[in-house]
Amino acid sequence: MDIDTDIQMEDAIDTSPSTATSTTSTKLTSLPPTLSQTSPTTQINTLDGWIEQLSQCKPLSESSIKQLCNMAIDTFKDEQNVQPVQVPVTICGDIHGQFHDLMELFKIGGPCPDTNYLFMGDYVDRGYYSVETVSYLVCMKIRYPKRITILRGNHESRQITQVYGFYDECFRKYGSANVWKIFTDLFDYFPITALVDNSIFCLHGGLSPMIESIDQVRELNRIQEVPHEGPMCDLLWSDPDDRGGWGISPRGAGFTFGQDISEQFNHTNGLSLIARAHQLVMEGYSWSHQDLVVTIFSAPNYCYRCGNQAAIMEVNENHNRDFLQYDPSIRPGEPTVTRKTPDYFL
Repeated sequence: MDIDTDIQMEDAIDTSPSTATSTTSTKLTSLPPTLSQTSPTTQINTLDGWIEQLSQCKPLSESSIKQLCNMAIDTFKDEQNVQPVQVPVTICGDIHGQFHDLMELFKIGGPCPDTNYLFMGDYVDRGYYSVETVSYLVCMKIRYPKRITILRGNHESRQITQVYGFYDECFRKYGSANVWKIFTDLFDYFPITALVDNSIFCLHGGLSPMIESIDQVRELNRIQEVPHEGPMCDLLWSDPDDRGGWGISPRGAGFTFGQDISEQFNHTNGLSLIARAHQLVMEGYSWSHQDLVVTIFSAPNYCYRCGNQAAIMEVNENHNRDFLQYDPSIRPGEPTVTRKTPDYFL
């Protein structure tokens, strides 16, 4: 597959045998006494130190990541499959290891915890700084658990990260696959959807023919590797489509779903909007199905070559929506790509 086709597809599931055979995860080893038995103030200071280090795009040590992910599991395991979120909130799409653009996102949207954030998955793969990106977001989640919500994307899985870069990056930066395993075990605990004020249903991919009500999502067992099929897979892989009904997805996982499907799901569940990520859109956001579905993509100049803008969606106390678009941050030593619309996106 050439790079143009690869980027156009965004990602496709590989059904060949994976070298990571684990389909469920167990809790990581207990926190070392040096952190678990310290006071809350000391733990906050430790987190603040990690956040400061990561903000300079300097990765944490393997031992610090192990401590961080154990702390994160204790937080995520108490969250729901459909995590409730209150307004105001700023909703964000794919980041894909573009750490400097994530820092730009926080400049555009406002610093956390002053601004509440909801991220809809795909923090790793493709970009150069997946380790720093996911470490920073997890640190912020543990430091400000009520101010930031982190959902799982289809790239937060063992199989996909072995194909699209995160596994290789971990091995290159740490000399082994330990950090990759620590993070992919953590990914199993990420919530798979969120519900903003019982009105906006947020998830990475899209709808499933096996899910008619949000209550059915609440009943899923999410603490596992992303399956190759079934409702959990669909929620992370499906895409809206101009054609009605359900269709076979060219990605090899999930489905395409038409406006009639969105209308029925929103009506059944009393929703005003489905917000999702998962697809590159050149303006950073794109409406579908007569404004019943919005796609948000927050990785500008995706793969450092696509020339797209990124966007985030602010939802205020009155449920008014405002999109903030932004271009890539300036990184010395990296080539500048002018904005364009490649033929293979049309």
